[in-house]
Amino acid sequence: MTEPRDIRIKRLAMRSMRRGIKEMDLILSDFASRELSNMSDADLDHYENFMEEADLDLYQWISGQTEAPDQFKELVARISVSAKGLTAPRQ
Repeated sequence: MTEPRDIRIKRLAMRSMRRGIKEMDLILSDFASRELSNMSDADLDHYENFMEEADLDLYQWISGQTEAPDQFKELVARISVSAKGLTAPRQ
């Protein structure tokens, strides 16, 4: 059985809020609340794959400490734009 889109978005939003590292909770819940409902099903698949990665890796990619893998560079760039004040002081 296929999961209804609205349930999938709610599940991904909750998963974004409950990562384990507080910084990632804040960054990803902010992104999810703004972006998930506007994503295509393919984009949701990609975000779900992204969410399988370790919190420390995600944080280092989003904060610019390390380079994201090619498959996630565009998504990391989208998330990073709004995460500036959450990963480092806004300038």
